[in-house]
Amino acid sequence: MSETLPERFAARMGQLLGPDFPTDIALAVSGGGDSMAMLALTHDWARVFGVKLRVVTVDHGLRQESADEAMMVAKECALLGHPHATLRWQWDGQGNLQDAARRARLELIDAWRGEIYHVLMAHTQDDVAETFLMRLARGSGVEGLSAMEERRRIVGASGTFEVIRPLLNETRAYLRHHIKTLKVPCVDDPSNKDPRFDRVKARNALASLGIDSGTLAATAGRLRSASKALTHRAVDVARDCVSEDKCCWMPTGDLLIDRDRFADVEDDTQRRLLAAALQWVSSAPYRPRASALEDLLERALSGGGGTLHGVRVIVSGAQLRVTREFVAVQDLSAQLAEEEVTWDGRWHVCSTEPKGLTLRALGPDGWQQARTKPDGLPPHDAAITLPAVFRGDQLVAWHPADTSPDFQVRFAPPAGQFITFLESR
Repeated sequence: MSETLPERFAARMGQLLGPDFPTDIALAVSGGGDSMAMLALTHDWARVFGVKLRVVTVDHGLRQESADEAMMVAKECALLGHPHATLRWQWDGQGNLQDAARRARLELIDAWRGEIYHVLMAHTQDDVAETFLMRLARGSGVEGLSAMEERRRIVGASGTFEVIRPLLNETRAYLRHHIKTLKVPCVDDPSNKDPRFDRVKARNALASLGIDSGTLAATAGRLRSASKALTHRAVDVARDCVSEDKCCWMPTGDLLIDRDRFADVEDDTQRRLLAAALQWVSSAPYRPRASALEDLLERALSGGGGTLHGVRVIVSGAQLRVTREFVAVQDLSAQLAEEEVTWDGRWHVCSTEPKGLTLRALGPDGWQQARTKPDGLPPHDAAITLPAVFRGDQLVAWHPADTSPDFQVRFAPPAGQFITFLESR
C-alpha cells in the first residue's frame, strides 16, 4: 500500500531533521494553499514528536487583501495553538519586484527568528520545475539549473540558519487536494496568475506544452548531483591555487589566485571558482549572471581584469587579486563604539576610545595621509577599500598597516573561510 501524504511528510522530516529533533522550529506561511498544507502537516507531526512551532507571515503590502490574508493565518495558528507573527515590508520601487521581495523575506525572517535555527518553507515539485524553466530561459549553467536544495544554509545578519523544504517531492495539486479534504482555509494570490511575472510565464508554458513537473524536477535533481561533483573538483583546485591574502600577518580580505594554475583548469571550474570568489569578497547572496561572469573571466585571463558584483579583479604579474571595488564601499560608514561595529559585512571593529571616531574605507584621502605602507601591502586600488578610522577628515588608524592598541579589528566574513564557503556551494 502506498504511503499517505502525512506519512511521506513525517519520513521527510525525519530524514531532514532527525533523529534528534530540535525543540523549536519556525514555519514561513503566506496563507496560500502550499504553505497552509505545510502548516497542517507540521502541526500533526509536531504533536507526535513534541516540537514547538512558531509561525511567521511576511506581508509585502503589495495588495489590499494581504493584511486580511495574514490575519487569516494568525487565526488558524491561534486555533491550532501556535504563536504567530506578521512582518511587514514595503517595496522601494527599485530593481526586480519578485527578487527584492524574496531577499526581504529572508532578511525579515532572519531578524525575527531569534535562536531558532530551522525555518520551513513550502516549495513544491512545481516550484522546482518552474524555476528550472525560468533559469533555462536566462541561459543558466549546471549550477543555476540544479534543483532547489531541501536544506539551504543562509548566512544572515543575525547569524546562520537553515531553510528546510520538506515538500519538494509533492505536487501543488495534491497538497491543495489535501487541505480541501481537511477544510483548511487558504487564499489564492491573484499575482500567481499575472502573466507579467516570469514564474507565471513558466507555469503557463509547462501547462501549454504538457510537460510534467516531475520530469523537469527529476532533471533538476540530476543536475544538482552533477553540481555537487563539480564543486568537489573546484574545492580541490582552490586548495592548490587560491589563497587568502595577508599583510603584516593580518588578513586583507582579498583572495589571490595563481594565474598560471588557474588558466590550466577546465572552463567550468574556472567559472565556479571566480563566481565563488566574487560572492565571498562581496558577501553577496547570489552568483553573478553567467554572461557577465564569462566576460570578466575572459578579461582576467587575457590580462585585463575588471569589476563585477561590487568586486574588482586586478591582474598583477602571476596573480589575480580579487578585492573589493571602492565604489561599493565608499559610502559605507559607522560610528565606532566599545562594542564591535560591523563594516561591509566582514570587518568587526571596536575601540576603547570611540568618541568622535568614524569607521569607513581608507579611500584616496586616507591613502595620502597614511604614514606606514609596509611591504606586502595590497596595491593602491585594493588598499583604499580597507577599513580605516577617522576623526573628521583626519586619519587615525587603518588596517592592517597602521593600527593602534586602542582599536581591535577582526576579519570574519559571514560565510567563514573561502574554502569553507566554496564547499557549501
